[in-house]
Amino acid sequence: MRELAAKALLPVDTALAVALLALLLAAATTAAVFRLAPDGSRGRAREILVAGVRAAAQLAVVSLAIGWVVHHTAALYAFLLLMFAVATRTAGRRITPNATWWWAALPIAGPVVPVVTGLTLAGLLPVRGIAMIPVTGILIGGALTATVLAGRRALDELHTRYGEFEAGLALGLPAREARMEVIRPAASDALLPGLDQTRTVGLVTLPGAFVGMLLGGASPVLAGAVQLFVLIALMAIQAMAVSLTTDLIARGLLHRTEQ
Repeated sequence: MRELAAKALLPVDTALAVALLALLLAAATTAAVFRLAPDGSRGRAREILVAGVRAAAQLAVVSLAIGWVVHHTAALYAFLLLMFAVATRTAGRRITPNATWWWAALPIAGPVVPVVTGLTLAGLLPVRGIAMIPVTGILIGGALTATVLAGRRALDELHTRYGEFEAGLALGLPAREARMEVIRPAASDALLPGLDQTRTVGLVTLPGAFVGMLLGGASPVLAGAVQLFVLIALMAIQAMAVSLTTDLIARGLLHRTEQ
């Protein structure tokens, strides 16, 4: 029954492969034609193509690996650690090209580890791969997105308004406070995607967790409760991630130039 429901939603056949290829090419072509890159080049088109190919390869490998990982506790934690490491490097490199990128580990691990630990101790999240991997992955993904958005917006704002930062120093403000006055409003915009997703859930979109549980045979009420938990947890994770990222930049630990 579950397999039939999944096939009814999105059958895995040649038509799906053709549709995926067409959508990927459409995304890359649009980025190239309109030069959707910070420097006005066609670099984003190549990034889109590479991201699409990588996603296909990675999902193929992960789909095969998860079936084994869920039955071995040590492999489960190794897989979670790999997820965290990849998220840290991805977020850090998106924010800065220098050696301070590794500080991105803090706003990702800082919110996720205590939340997952608390849910596990409370008995809400069983230590089984089939539950631990998707829930932790969703939370890590949310922290990654918030960290990247907050970090990039904050550092861009600090670069643009560097004169205001210097003016704050001239007025006697500590460096951290002077930076914070400049970057806080911009960094707070990183919360908007999560807020909009939560405010419009059920009215604009039906998120993946909700649809997945329905396809798995769960009742709509149970699926809705799980999706609500995911959305609220994501808002908490992202709020903490943005706060930590902003503080790291305000302290000069995460930056783009030598301090």
